[in-house]
Amino acid sequence: MKKIVQRTCMGCNLKKDKRELIRLVFNKNGEMFVDETGKAEGRGAYICDDIKCLEKAIKTKRLERVFETKINEELYENLRGVIIERKTKSQNQ
Repeated sequence: MKKIVQRTCMGCNLKKDKRELIRLVFNKNGEMFVDETGKAEGRGAYICDDIKCLEKAIKTKRLERVFETKINEELYENLRGVIIERKTKSQNQ
């Protein structure tokens, strides 16, 4: 039997299955992006696919502290789009 990997959401601070969360990556080149595959190389942080969790993470600057760098608004907008897209997909299934 396979072990289900758990990760902590940076917004709500709850542990959830890794597949339920969205992974953000900060790589060696200083690039930060949403990792759709969950396998990209670099430091990762996870967030629920919930706008409330994202807003809480932005307000507390938790992702900036985890990655030790300033995060631009473009990444947050991209993340909002991914969250909305996931919600739409799950409602259509």
